[in-house]
Amino acid sequence: MKLNESSLKPIFIQVAEWTEDEILKGNIKEGDKICSQIEFSKSFNINPITAGKGVTLLESRGIVYKKRGLGMFVTANAKDIIYACRRNEELELILDDLIVEAVKLQLTREQIIDLVSEKYAKCMSNK
Repeated sequence: MKLNESSLKPIFIQVAEWTEDEILKGNIKEGDKICSQIEFSKSFNINPITAGKGVTLLESRGIVYKKRGLGMFVTANAKDIIYACRRNEELELILDDLIVEAVKLQLTREQIIDLVSEKYAKCMSNK
């Protein structure tokens, strides 16, 4: 497991996003126990408090739930929650940045759509 230490994104958010990515990939399934904050801290070589903030973020979003004395487990609808959050938050921010930059470069709507379509096709061919 590796985090991007040079990223502007806080480490605890990267821990949460890594866990979300693993859920989306199917490596962690609904009902599975996730790493404890101690396990995360050892795996990522970070402070346990930072790891705990990442786990708490997942819990606050309803992606994991606590079983007292047993740990944190993935909720039944975790994938749906992650998709909704990322679509509503992450993609909106990315699209806003893309459109602002495209307007600065005086790209037309069609050029923006073509650019996105090309990148999408390239990404899908690399799967």
